[in-house]
Amino acid sequence: MTGSPSRVYVARLAGLPVYDPNGDQVGKVRDVVAMMRQGTQPPRVLGLVVEVFTRRRIFLPMTRVTNVDVGHVTTTGLVNMRRFEQRPTEVLVLGEMLDRTVTVLETGATAVVFDMAMEQWRTRDWVLSKVAVREGGKRFRRRGQSHVFDWADVSGFAQVEEGQGATHILAAFESMKAADLAAVLHDLSPKRRKEIAAALEDERLADVLEELPEDDQVEILAGLDTERAADVLEEMSPDDAADLIAELPTETAEALLTLMEPDEAEDVRRLLTYEERTAGGLMTSEPVILPADATVADALAHVRNADLSPALAAMIYVCRPPLETPTGRFIGIGHIQRLLREPPSELVSAVLDTDLDGLRPDDSLTTVSKYLATYNLVAAPVLDDEGRLLGAVTVDDVLDHLLPDDWRESDQHGDNDSQEVDHDAS
Repeated sequence: MTGSPSRVYVARLAGLPVYDPNGDQVGKVRDVVAMMRQGTQPPRVLGLVVEVFTRRRIFLPMTRVTNVDVGHVTTTGLVNMRRFEQRPTEVLVLGEMLDRTVTVLETGATAVVFDMAMEQWRTRDWVLSKVAVREGGKRFRRRGQSHVFDWADVSGFAQVEEGQGATHILAAFESMKAADLAAVLHDLSPKRRKEIAAALEDERLADVLEELPEDDQVEILAGLDTERAADVLEEMSPDDAADLIAELPTETAEALLTLMEPDEAEDVRRLLTYEERTAGGLMTSEPVILPADATVADALAHVRNADLSPALAAMIYVCRPPLETPTGRFIGIGHIQRLLREPPSELVSAVLDTDLDGLRPDDSLTTVSKYLATYNLVAAPVLDDEGRLLGAVTVDDVLDHLLPDDWRESDQHGDNDSQEVDHDAS
């Protein structure tokens, strides 16, 4: 481990790239795996949880880590690509130990853990040697102070803490995309998922829920009070909210819909009337809709909205008023790639694709897939019998239904990809 610092603070490892000896990136650090020991012995650090490019999380033993430097981690190269599964004797330092309330043995003061330091002993073993804490009780001279203690100088990690906070784990994962944070939550215990969900802002939690398997979505939503659950559903895209509500007991679903804003609830109720694996069941009711007198500049301004998925931002839909779905008569679609080649003052109606008939809400998933493939589209309009726009189907939602139900958590490579190191090597 030549060149590594003698002490590494774990929260600073979150998201760091992991490189092989050739300088090629293997993945990113998502957590640190440790094993608790008896008495005052500091926990032994077994390895890192690394997210590789298939979004699978693998275990990288510390024996395969050759360097932990500012800004990156280096490994020997060969790693086991089998999905990481946490064992009962193991703890995830970021996921489970940050935000714990501990007691300083010398003074009896309580404090909250915001980071931990690991270091390599002369035996070459890595251990969690230091605990960084903040705030605490009256016995600290000034609340909010930060202190770093030896592992043996604090207690409280052995007990299960109810109502553990999530401030510091969220700070460590602040820059993560919603899909990556969803993967972190999926790998944690139900208790920890509930605590982290409670600490997330409504909009951020909505984004994360959209990336989670249905079982996790239902579990997290059930852990929220009813009013907050309704607020989070309002922040979700209508199609995702409808999919989630469809998994709930009828009484619970109706209670949440009643608490939602009427306009938001109306969109969701309409989507719930369609069969799941149809164009109507797959579509979102909030694509980018513009009037015929809109300019190219107007269109480009609308698709710059950061809340739009890439598929939704790839196309605009031009309709007669009203511009809320179901709209007035559908006129045509504008491909953003085409609009980028036009003068900003040009009317979108002059560069529309009017040859596509659009999908019908009862078209099957197979029909939708063939439609997108035939016309090389990432999104498509869904029209009713009167030619009004009901919504748009995007390729990401189609793939979500074509893939197996557990695609978010299943391995994307077989055991043949496993190299000479496995989870037992530590």
